[in-house]
Amino acid sequence: MPSLLFSAPARLLALSLALLISLSASAADRPNILWLTSEDHGPEMGCYGDANARTPNIDALAAQGMIFKKAWSNHPVCAPARTTIATGFYGESSGAIHMRSMVPLANGAKLYPDYLREAGYYTTNNAKEDYNVPKSAQTWHVSSKQAHWRDRAAGQPFFAVFNSEKSHESQIRTRPHNAIADPAKMRIPAYHPDLPEVRQDWAQYYDKVSAADADAGVRLKELAAAGLAEDTIVFYYGDHGSGMPRSKRWPSNSGLHVPMVVYFPQKWRHLAPKEYQPGGKSDRLVSFVDLAPTVLSLAGIKPPAAMQGHAFAGPFQTEPQPYLYGARGRMDERQDFVRSITDGRYVYLRNFFPHVSPAQRVAYQFETPTTRVWRAAFDAGKTNDAQSIFWRTPKAPEELYDLATDRDEVINLAASPAHRAVLEKLRAAQRAHLTRVRDLGFLPEGEMHARAAGLAPYDLARDEKKYPFSRLYAAADLASGLDPAAVPQLRTLATDPDAAARYWGVIGLLMRGTSAVSGDLPLLRRALGDSSPLVRIVAAEALGTYGPPADLSPVLTVLGELAAPDKNGVFTAMAALSAIEALGPKAAPLLPLLRGLKGEAGSPDPRFASYVPRLIVNLTGDTSAAKTKNKKKSSTP
Repeated sequence: MPSLLFSAPARLLALSLALLISLSASAADRPNILWLTSEDHGPEMGCYGDANARTPNIDALAAQGMIFKKAWSNHPVCAPARTTIATGFYGESSGAIHMRSMVPLANGAKLYPDYLREAGYYTTNNAKEDYNVPKSAQTWHVSSKQAHWRDRAAGQPFFAVFNSEKSHESQIRTRPHNAIADPAKMRIPAYHPDLPEVRQDWAQYYDKVSAADADAGVRLKELAAAGLAEDTIVFYYGDHGSGMPRSKRWPSNSGLHVPMVVYFPQKWRHLAPKEYQPGGKSDRLVSFVDLAPTVLSLAGIKPPAAMQGHAFAGPFQTEPQPYLYGARGRMDERQDFVRSITDGRYVYLRNFFPHVSPAQRVAYQFETPTTRVWRAAFDAGKTNDAQSIFWRTPKAPEELYDLATDRDEVINLAASPAHRAVLEKLRAAQRAHLTRVRDLGFLPEGEMHARAAGLAPYDLARDEKKYPFSRLYAAADLASGLDPAAVPQLRTLATDPDAAARYWGVIGLLMRGTSAVSGDLPLLRRALGDSSPLVRIVAAEALGTYGPPADLSPVLTVLGELAAPDKNGVFTAMAALSAIEALGPKAAPLLPLLRGLKGEAGSPDPRFASYVPRLIVNLTGDTSAAKTKNKKKSSTP
C-alpha cells in the first residue's frame, strides 16, 4: 500500500499535483469556444445575401467559416429563447415558455455552463442572462460587463459569451438617430404598410445591425491580437428575428429565422459539422435547443440523455434532423398559445387561441412607431389583406406557408387541396413533437404552477395523474379547431372532473361566439361557480361578451373578485383583467375597483411583477408611478 509511505499533507499535495497535470493535459485537448451573440435581428446580413446590410465583420467570419441557412430560435422573444439555449430543453417542455417567467429546473438538470465549468473550462458571460430558470452559483465564473476570457488561469480552456444589445428592439425607435441606411432603399415586407415611419424603422434597424456587427468585430480582433484565433471555435448568432412587429414575438419564420455562423480553425476542424467547408453554406436544420448539446460535444462531454436538442458538431454530433419547432406562449401581459414547425421550406402554425389577435396590445411592442402607424392604418381601413392578417380575429386555427414562393408568409395554404399532403405531414410531425416533449401549454400557466406544487413543471408533465397529456391535447385540439359540430363534445368537457379539461370545454364555447354561448347559457352560468378560477374567468368572458344583458351583473362580480392579485395571485389576476378588457365598455362599472387594486402584489417572482400593473394601466389609463415603477425592469428586451 504505497500511499501509507506518505503523510496526509504529502498525499494531499500529490493528489493536487496529479489533478493539475490531468487538467493541463485535458485542457490541451479541448478547444476554446467563443460565442458572439446579438439581439433582435434575423439574417439581414451581407453573408446571407442582403444587399442593404453592412456587416463586414461577420461577413468575413462567414467567408472563413460556414453559415447555417436554416437556423431557428425556438421562441420569438428573448427570455424563453435564451432559456432554451441554457438548458437544452424546449420552453414548452420545461414550462419556461412564457415571457417572462420563472420555473424550477427539471430534477437533476443543469445549465450547460455548469457542465463546462465542471470539465475545467473557464466560463464567462458578458453579460445578458435573462433565463426563465434559476442558475447555480457555479454556472459562470464571471457573468457581468467585466467578464472576459483573459482572466482565466494559464493554459485553461475558455468558454466565453459576448452579447451585443445594439440591435435590440428598443434601439429601432430611439430618436434622434444618426441615419446611415437610406429609407427609400428598404424592402418593406408584404405584411407591413409602406409608410414613412415604417421605412425609417427598417432603415434604423439595419443601422443597428451594423452596430452589433461592429461589436463582434472588436471581439474577433481581441482574439486575433491575443494569438488565440487558431485555438478557438467561434459561433455567431442572433437571439430571434428582428425587433420589428410580426417578427419579434411571432413564431413564424419571420420571428424565428436567425443568422448562425460558425468558424472552426484547422486545429479543430475534426470537430466541425460533417458538411463543414470554409466559406460554405449548410442546409442542415439547427435551432437553439441544439446549442447546449453541441457545445458540450465540442468540449468532449457527452450531452445528457434528457437534453432535447441534437449536437451538430463535435464527437457526439448526430445526423441532421427533419424539422425545427417554434412556440409562442404568454408575451408579457398577453396570453397566446401558438406552435410552429418547419421542414426548411414549409412553415405550419397551429393556433390554439384563435380568438386572440397575433398583435395583441403588448405595451412594449406599441412603443415602436411601425406598430402604432400600422394599427392606425388598419383601423382606418387603409391596409390590404396581407397587411391586415396580423390584426384580425379570429386567427385561422391552422396556417401553412411556402417560403419558396411566399417569403413573407402572407398566403395561407392550409385550405389548399394541392398542399393537403404537406399540411398533413407537418401537422402529424408537430403532434408527435408535442407528445414527445409533453408540451405543458395545454395547462393554463396558473394551473401549471398549482399542479406542480414544488415540482419542476418538466417533472410534473411526466406524472400522468397530474398531467394527462393526451386527454388535454385532444381537448385543446377540439376546442380550438372552431368546428361548430364539436359543441356537444365541448359541453361534455365543460363538466369533466379535470379542471384543465373543463377550461378547454368552456373556452371552446367562447371561441365559437354567439351561437355556441346562447345554446349553453345554463352550463356557463353554472361554470361561474366552478372550483377553478380560470374556468370561472373564461365562462364570465363568454357570458359577458355573447350572453344576454341579464348575465352581465354576475359576470362583473366574478371578474371583479378575481382581478385582485393580492387575493388571487398574479396568474388569476392577469386572466381576469384580460377578460375584463375583452368586454370593452360593458366592464366600465369595474373601473373604480381596478384603480384601487394593488397591482404589484401576488407575484411569485419579480419577473412577473409588471404585468398586472400594465393591464390595469391599459384598462384605466392610470399611469401613476406606483403602477409603472417596474416597467423598465420587466420590459421585453
